[in-house]
Amino acid sequence: MRNSRPEPKIARDSLTQGLALACLLFMAAMALIGPSGLLAWSENRQLLEQRTKQVEQLARERDELKNRVKLLSPHNTDPDLAGELLRSNLNVVHPDEMVMLLK
Repeated sequence: MRNSRPEPKIARDSLTQGLALACLLFMAAMALIGPSGLLAWSENRQLLEQRTKQVEQLARERDELKNRVKLLSPHNTDPDLAGELLRSNLNVVHPDEMVMLLK
């Protein structure tokens, strides 16, 4: 008469196969929904586009500021910019100028 219990080798093999399957399923899930998975690609692409636009805007602002610094150099100040800054910051006006306040 044969014993009705499963052999230990068969149980160990099925356990090994089950663990291997679980590992493969986990790796497949991470490939889809992980931080660098397929679903995160579109999110990362959108962030890249936003950051690229932000870098471009900051580069334009930096260029404008470089230009203003160049125009305000102590050795060669641009008279138009100096007059504009005096009028806006110190409320200085020539006697023959007329000020109109716009709402």
